Amino acid sequence: MARAAAKTPPPPPPDIRPVPLAEALEERYLSYALSTIMARSLPDVRDGLKPVHRRLLYAMRELRLDPAQGFKKCARVVGDVIGKFHPHGEVAVYDALVRLAQGFAARYPLVDGQGNFGNIDGDNAAAMRYTEARLTEAAMALLAGLDEDAVDFRATYDGEEREPVVMPAGFPNLLANGAAGIAVGMATSIPPHNVDELCAALAHLLDHPKTTFEKLTEMVPGPDFPTGGILVEPREAVVEAYRTGRGSFRLRARWQVEKLPHGQFQVVVTEIPYQVQKSRLIERIAELLLAKKLALLNDVRDESTSDVRIVLEPKSRSVDPAVLMESLFRATELEVRVPLNMNVLDARNVPVTMSLRDALQAFLDHRREVVGRRAQHRLGIVEKRIEVLDGYLVAYLNLDEVIAIIRGEDEPKPVLMKRFKLSDPQAEAILNMRLRSLRRLEEMEIKGERAKLDAERKELRALLKSDEKRTAAIKAELKDIRRRFGKATELGARRTEIGQPPAAVNVPIEAVVEREPVTVLCSAKGWIRAVKGHGEQAADVKYKEGDAERFALAAETTDKILVLGTNGRFYTLACDKLPRGRGFGEPVRLMIDLGNSEDVAAMLVHRPGGKLLVASTDGRGFIVDENAILAQTRAGRQVLNLAPGAEARVAVPAEGDWVATIGQNHKLLVFRRVELPEMARGRGVTLQKYKDGILYDARVFAGALAWRSGAKTFTLAVEREHKEWVGKRGQAGRLPPPGFPRSNLFG
Repeated sequence: MARAAAKTPPPPPPDIRPVPLAEALEERYLSYALSTIMARSLPDVRDGLKPVHRRLLYAMRELRLDPAQGFKKCARVVGDVIGKFHPHGEVAVYDALVRLAQGFAARYPLVDGQGNFGNIDGDNAAAMRYTEARLTEAAMALLAGLDEDAVDFRATYDGEEREPVVMPAGFPNLLANGAAGIAVGMATSIPPHNVDELCAALAHLLDHPKTTFEKLTEMVPGPDFPTGGILVEPREAVVEAYRTGRGSFRLRARWQVEKLPHGQFQVVVTEIPYQVQKSRLIERIAELLLAKKLALLNDVRDESTSDVRIVLEPKSRSVDPAVLMESLFRATELEVRVPLNMNVLDARNVPVTMSLRDALQAFLDHRREVVGRRAQHRLGIVEKRIEVLDGYLVAYLNLDEVIAIIRGEDEPKPVLMKRFKLSDPQAEAILNMRLRSLRRLEEMEIKGERAKLDAERKELRALLKSDEKRTAAIKAELKDIRRRFGKATELGARRTEIGQPPAAVNVPIEAVVEREPVTVLCSAKGWIRAVKGHGEQAADVKYKEGDAERFALAAETTDKILVLGTNGRFYTLACDKLPRGRGFGEPVRLMIDLGNSEDVAAMLVHRPGGKLLVASTDGRGFIVDENAILAQTRAGRQVLNLAPGAEARVAVPAEGDWVATIGQNHKLLVFRRVELPEMARGRGVTLQKYKDGILYDARVFAGALAWRSGAKTFTLAVEREHKEWVGKRGQAGRLPPPGFPRSNLFG
């Protein structure tokens, strides 16, 4: 049987096109990124709202949840939002509603909540079936003008409803309540500000469009957080942050000292920084207290009711409250840095980072447009009413004839229009007039109303033609906002104090770490740990198989450990940060930036004000001040510059008048310390000259040189017993006396 011919594959459907995977991924990810930026994460500079917030407020307005009306269940609000405007999860929508109602999260809440809406401890709000909500006065100011063609509307996601593109925003919400969000490749973080100060700055900007940032920051000196606190950022930094739209603000808790009997006292924290959970803050303080990292603090208590009251009990009455609080500011969230990143969508829906002046100007530009559109809308209403009143006046003057036409004609409308030269709206208004209205149709009333409307029409036309009049109208609106939400009101009074940058407070290490004896152990393979006690207390320690002790330093938890790497860099470790317990510790390389090809050359306890002799294997070295080699970062501090092939070898206390060095060639040299220079960094000078080999060890001593050999200690006085080894720096030296260890180490 003949083999069947191979069938050709059918052609692909016409609506399918081959696209490279990279191109498809790029296109789809870009669409996702744009959707995240424009429809979720970044607020609009004009009304300061994200789409979910805008839809929430609009839905509540449609439900007539005005401040003067009653509350409605939040479940009803959320249902309307996700059903009509925002097709997303109900949890996200309810969370957004809750945040708008929280007085500790929003500086000027846009939602008036009834029920459990969470608290500053971080507890969540009750389920939406248990809570109720309505709009606040601030929200109503934000929405004012929606019925007056103030903004554009667009179709909702299903095309069945209409929603505003942006709110009219009679309230400067962006800066007043702030915003936060993370998009793809960008983020925004705008802290809340005081409305009274913002209105003053807006009014000033209307009169002086080119005002300086220094002048603006006089009117807006800094954020105003709903939880209060004290802003201690330097003014120069505040001005620069507002100039660039990027920066941060240093915010501290407010505290006071309360006197107790017998000379005792306690510190009471009454305001905590913005967005810090009180319960988590107290837990953190308690954890540090149990870890013995707050040596000046004895106890912490939460005595808060509706107001914050955190009681801090010092260890003794001799404790300085300022030092106690400074230690807590450094270790806990009683001090935070609040970021400023004014990344917003401008009027064209383009993401841009704005300065303070740009954001204020964008709000004014939006208000100028809204004022014009509302005036144009009102002008249309007035002109229509004037037209109707003119028709009423004609009907009043010819009432009998009008009635006769209406009674006698089958189609009275065209007859009326032709007989009295009326327009279609005028004739329609006359025909729609009720009979009982005829008795109130008086010429004086019609003319009086028309005169008022005519005057209003002139004002509206003048407003539309004059920028100065629009500016005056915006100023009047700002004045009204200040009256309703200004510093004279309970809501508008400034809560965050603008303080001075704190003076430098010297916090001794004993204030944050409880002093206790420890032994720092570092093994031959570089595993470091701290064990409690000295001597016999720390003797019963174990090492990993194949590892052994290399360094054992008697120290205290308040000490710092200096580590010299073979690369000539000094690293600093805090004793209280070293791993403790029954384990083997941690590799020292995880704590400092020490390369795999490098090793620890020396390790010793830092003595403030002390001196060290540092030397390399090529026999060069110098004296260095210990305070100058303390490192603040993991990268350490380069102190000993090394020649090619050389390594750092020695770091020993420089206490005494004599220096002893010994090399691999087993030759000892003693010379006076004054022959060595004191430097902060460098290669140093030659300590001992070597024909073959390298420097092995060095010591600085006074009076007598001591070394260990096995279990014995040998001592030789320089003046009497080893004058023959005394020479000048840079000489080769002589063989050491009998009994010196063959390891060439002083021990």
